[in-house]
Amino acid sequence: MNKIYNPDKAEWSTVLKRPTQTVADIEQTVEAIFKEVQSNGDETLKKYTEKFDGVVLENFVVSKDEIEEASTLVSQELKDAIQLAKNNIEVFHKAQKTSKVLVETAKGVQCWQEKRPIQKVGLYIPGGTAPLFSTILMLAVPATIAGCEELVLCSPPNKEGKINPAILYTANLCGVKKIFKVGGIQAIASMTFGTESIPEVYKIFGPGNQFVTVAKQIATKYGISIDMPAGPSELLVLADDSANAAFVASDLLSQAEHGVDSQVILVSTSKDMIDAVEKEVEKQLLELPRKDIAEKAIANSKLIYVADDQTANDLINAYGPEHYIVCVENEDFFVNNIKNAGSVFIGNYTPESAGDYASGTNHTLPTNGYAKQYSGVNLDSFMKSMTFQKINETGIKEIGAAIEIMAEAEGLYAHKNAVTLRLNSLKNE
Repeated sequence: MNKIYNPDKAEWSTVLKRPTQTVADIEQTVEAIFKEVQSNGDETLKKYTEKFDGVVLENFVVSKDEIEEASTLVSQELKDAIQLAKNNIEVFHKAQKTSKVLVETAKGVQCWQEKRPIQKVGLYIPGGTAPLFSTILMLAVPATIAGCEELVLCSPPNKEGKINPAILYTANLCGVKKIFKVGGIQAIASMTFGTESIPEVYKIFGPGNQFVTVAKQIATKYGISIDMPAGPSELLVLADDSANAAFVASDLLSQAEHGVDSQVILVSTSKDMIDAVEKEVEKQLLELPRKDIAEKAIANSKLIYVADDQTANDLINAYGPEHYIVCVENEDFFVNNIKNAGSVFIGNYTPESAGDYASGTNHTLPTNGYAKQYSGVNLDSFMKSMTFQKINETGIKEIGAAIEIMAEAEGLYAHKNAVTLRLNSLKNE
C-alpha cells in the first residue's frame, strides 16, 4: 500500500484519485452496444452474451425448473442466513415509510403530498467473480415494500448458461418473477429499450463494473432513471490508536477482494497504527482465496497520515467515501461532522460487511465521490412524490388576485385569464 504523510491540501485531489476510467474512456463502446440492442433486440443480446460471457443462449428467460433446481443446490444454512438478512432489511426499510403530508396553505387552499411506487423497475445483479445475491435483498425487498408492480432482474450467466443458484433462490424468495440471463452493457440496454424477451423499465438499480456504471449513465439519455452511478466498491477507514489493527486490515481487505478496480484507504493520526495495519494486511492477504484480486486493489490503495482530527475530517469529506468506518476515540466529532459518505460504520465491532449483508441498511451506495450529491438506495428510491391541491371558492378568492398580478408580470395572459374567469363567475353568483 502507498504511504502518504501529511499531504498538502492542494494535492488532495491527486492523492484521493480513484483508479477508474472516466465515462469518456468507454462511452463509445457502450453507445455502440446500446444502438445495436435498440435496433436488433435479442439477436444483439445473443451476440454479446457469447462474446463477453462465453456461452451461446437461445433463450434468456430463467425457467421455473431452473428456480426449483437452484433451491435444492442452496444449503439450509445459507437459506437461514438469507432469511435473517431479509428480515432485518425489511424492518429497516418498512420503518422508512412516511404518511401523507397535508396542509392548508391559505384559507380554502389545500395542498398535499403522497408517494406512489415506480411501476416498473430493473434490478441488475452482478454475477462475475462474485455472485452478489445479497444485492437482490437490497433491491427487491424495498421495491416490494414500496409496491412496485413489475420487477425485472438481469444477471450474467456462467459458461454453462446458468445463473448462480443463490441468486435464483434469493430472487424467488423475494418474489421476483421475471429473471433473465443477461449481463453487462447489454443487460442495461435491454432494460432501457426492451427486447423481444426483456421488458423495458422506468428505473434501473444495481451496482456493477465500470462498463455497467457507464451504461446506466448512458441509459439516462434515453429517458430512463437510475439509482445512482454505483461503480467499483470503495472503503475509507479512519483509525487511531484505540482501533484494533487486525480489524482494520480485515475491513480494508473485505473491500479490496471485490475487484481489481476497488479502492481502500486508511486515514490515521497515528503513524504506529498505519505501520501496524500495513503488517496485518500483508499477513491476512496470504490467507485469502481471492488474494490475486485483493492484491491488485491494494496496489491502488493508500495509507494516509494526517496531524489532527480536523484535517482528517476535511480530507474524508473531500473524498466522499462509499463506505466509511470510524474507529477512533473522538468518535462523536467525526460522526457529527461527516457530510459526504454513502454509509457510516461506527466502532471496532461494526465491520462494513455487516452492512453488506445483514444489519438491515442498504449496501447499494454511491461510489466515485458521488456521495457528495447522491443518497444510497432506500425506500424512497422506488417511489415518486406527487403533489395534489384542491381549492374551493374561498381559496380562489384568497389567492386569485396574486396569481393574476404575477401572471401579468410574466406576460402570461392566458394564465391570468384562467383565474379571472373564475373570480368573475363568483361575482355574478
